[in-house]
Amino acid sequence: MIHLKRAFYAILRWILGFFRVLYQSIHLALSQIWANKTRAVLTMLGIIIAVASVTAVIAALSGLKAKILSQVKTFGTNTIFIMPTRPDEGPKQHASWWEIRFEPEQFDDLMEHCPSISKLGRQSSGGRHTVSFRDRSAENVNVNGIEPDCFQIESRTFLLGRPLSLMDEMQTRQVCIIDPRLQNELRLKRDCIGQQILIGHNAFIVVGVIEPRPSSPFGDTGSENYEIFIPFKTNLKLQPYPWIYAIAESRSAEVSEDAVAELRFFFRRTRNLEPGEPDTFRVESLKSALEQFNQIAIVVTMVAGGIVGISLLVGGVGIMNIMLVSVSERTREIGLRKAVGARRSAILTQFLIESVVLCFIGGLIGIGIGYLLTQAIANIPKAELDMAHIPWQAVAISFAFSGTVGIFFGMFPAIKAARLDPIEALRHE
Repeated sequence: MIHLKRAFYAILRWILGFFRVLYQSIHLALSQIWANKTRAVLTMLGIIIAVASVTAVIAALSGLKAKILSQVKTFGTNTIFIMPTRPDEGPKQHASWWEIRFEPEQFDDLMEHCPSISKLGRQSSGGRHTVSFRDRSAENVNVNGIEPDCFQIESRTFLLGRPLSLMDEMQTRQVCIIDPRLQNELRLKRDCIGQQILIGHNAFIVVGVIEPRPSSPFGDTGSENYEIFIPFKTNLKLQPYPWIYAIAESRSAEVSEDAVAELRFFFRRTRNLEPGEPDTFRVESLKSALEQFNQIAIVVTMVAGGIVGISLLVGGVGIMNIMLVSVSERTREIGLRKAVGARRSAILTQFLIESVVLCFIGGLIGIGIGYLLTQAIANIPKAELDMAHIPWQAVAISFAFSGTVGIFFGMFPAIKAARLDPIEALRHE
């Protein structure tokens, strides 16, 4: 029992002694930095730039990822987009839009041949038209023919009225859904359901008001344009040969890739594509698009990390240089400390901690500048980076890098100081 107590007190004394030396070393390091403020700031410049850069890059990528994820939640990761496209090679790489376009009948029996699909909604571009109500009008309004399931897949909220129904589709009714911006532009009633507007020269009855489509960093989503939706078959009656595309929903996110494979097989058959001939359409799940974005984000982070690594290397060389100068300037002090009994480990620890403290202060200033850059990035208009933020992992990584640089580049000067002969050091002028 007595031996255990002695061992406990010995360990406690060692811990207290270690923290006392650590405190004294940090205090001495801060005193040296304060005494040479200009030199210290210039020395830390590389560390500051590196940490500020990596912090701003990570904040921008985090904001972009958060923005995309918020939009993915709106659609759902099991959403699949289907659209005609001209291939980059093969016999149809220069085909006209007439050959490439989808025809309405090419979607017949799709649900029976694609068991992984739970919903499908075709859409058709009706072009841009002048929409008017009494003496008010809006130019270049985007008119889309749309099937009822599209609204369920996109999960867009109705502010007033109802979505398009199967009866609207079957009877090709001239009814429409508008967004609130168009409602305000035409100065319709607050409850505008049942009011009649003109799309071109055709009269349509408003049956619903839908929330505006959210903006997307993937491209223009019509967030700055007015939108009108009419039944898909009504649009075919008014414009017999529209540009058709579709949106589908797999039964779950886990079978999204199976659903994509089934859709590709189905459309290759219905569009009479020969084996080996490139697709004349694109089928892409939101899940795979998100994975592609994550891969791009990793590559961008790695490139930024390489650039930041060069800045850290430059900053580390500066730290080593200034610590060697500090050792040279304080040679007599080192000799005096050794003469009164200071051990090599104490001298090494002192200079190593000074180097680490210098890097930590540079890292702290860098994070502060990175925060200011993040605020500036978040306020760039139309950049879609308003959700940019600095995650705690970035702060931890920045401090870890700073500490590593301080230890790595401070080790040589610290060892040099620890190995000085006390007599020679005292004779140094």
